[in-house]
Amino acid sequence: MRRQDREMTREFALMVVDKCEYTTLATVNADGTPYIVPLSFARVDEYIYFHCAPVGHKLDNLRHNSKVCMNFVTGTHVLPEQITTEYESATVFGTAMEVTDTDTKMLGMRAIMQKYSAVIMHKFEHIMQTAGTSERMAVWRVHIDSISGKCNDKTGKYSEHKMHP
Repeated sequence: MRRQDREMTREFALMVVDKCEYTTLATVNADGTPYIVPLSFARVDEYIYFHCAPVGHKLDNLRHNSKVCMNFVTGTHVLPEQITTEYESATVFGTAMEVTDTDTKMLGMRAIMQKYSAVIMHKFEHIMQTAGTSERMAVWRVHIDSISGKCNDKTGKYSEHKMHP
């Protein structure tokens, strides 16, 4: 990392992942060109889960090459007088795999629903029965092979997470 003064701990990077509202998933097309798409997601331990239609460009890419990169950014605040932006970010390099086991699929979907729709968690089973059929939905997860965090924090609130104080 070029700006080592902004390098943060793994714990910080995971915190950014957990509080981020969406991520971007970078894959590689069969011809070697990059492809990136925004996703809703949830993290459970060392995996980042997402759901989608069972077919599409993204899945074609993942089936061709399971290596991915994901970027997460939160806490942005432009400081025009200082010609900079405060931010918290994390980058994940990982390996994507389709989830086929029903229990693991439900674990991922439960985590996603808890993150985005916690107020209706009591309807989870019903929602999964009506909308969660395998023909209509795929669940994938990305194993976190490596993660790094970076922060431009002018307030000092994350100083204990700095890799190079």
